[in-house]
Amino acid sequence: MRPVLRIVNRVLTGLVGLVLLVVGGSVLALGLGLRPPSWWIHRGPHDVLLSTAERTRWRETGWWWPAVLGGLAVLFLLALWWLIAVLRRRRLAEVLVDTGDGETALLRGRALADVLAAEAEQLDGVSRAHVHLTGRRATPATHVQLLLEPHVDPGTTLTDLTTRSLARARDSANLESLPAEVRLSSVKHRAERVS
Repeated sequence: MRPVLRIVNRVLTGLVGLVLLVVGGSVLALGLGLRPPSWWIHRGPHDVLLSTAERTRWRETGWWWPAVLGGLAVLFLLALWWLIAVLRRRRLAEVLVDTGDGETALLRGRALADVLAAEAEQLDGVSRAHVHLTGRRATPATHVQLLLEPHVDPGTTLTDLTTRSLARARDSANLESLPAEVRLSSVKHRAERVS
């Protein structure tokens, strides 16, 4: 998932959850007989959401109901876009490999990612590696997350990753290129006090 979409997803999920929590909690509190604050929109368990006066206030205005329906349609389309963006597959399932004889073969994307992660974890100072493939079958890209030990030089690890692990994966799948986005983070160790 792209970083911007991930942030939008988290913010929207948090806002929707907060609204549902507040509204649901207030309905529950009113149902249990608790007294609402004076500024709250409902007064008690027998109060309705829209009174007759509120429902019929805009009846004579010709623009009101088309505006309401248009706004609801826009909200529905935005919610549908959000759902599709969240549910869309992010990982590449297969990589198209040119076998050199005019034929092509399919390599499971998960298998290539697992081998690449295992090789990255064998690099000096790499505590843990996580790899997943994105892009298209003929032009895959990798997203690599490495957890480094505190004593490791990140530049050396990045060079080793690109010249060894990524180059070997690119050559074994017979790809022209294998672009990579690499994120490095460090293991945090607490210093022990020596007395």
